[in-house]
Amino acid sequence: MNIPRLVRTARIAALAATLSLGAAASAAPRGEPVSGDRGTDMAVDLIVVRPLGIVATVIGAAGFVLALSFTLPTGSTADTAREWIGAPLEYTFNRRLGEFDACGADRHPCGWGR
Repeated sequence: MNIPRLVRTARIAALAATLSLGAAASAAPRGEPVSGDRGTDMAVDLIVVRPLGIVATVIGAAGFVLALSFTLPTGSTADTAREWIGAPLEYTFNRRLGEFDACGADRHPCGWGR
């Protein structure tokens, strides 16, 4: 196994997921379709954004495990888990299909920037 290549691939995937999620969430005013068509938004969400969210969650979980030796002594383990695992997990699984800016039944802002 080539670890530097794996790390480089993980970084690229994390960057792609972050850019995709951030661009989708900020591209349209709240409640408005991103592409102008609700069906297209749903398809893009299902085919592109949700899989990237799963990748971001997996990468965040791996990073969290690697960072434990630094977060345990400083007491920032909960914050790190919330930002690196919880936020992408919520964005991926706790929002309506095709809706990029609100999560949960109470429709609070998703993941990052709460």
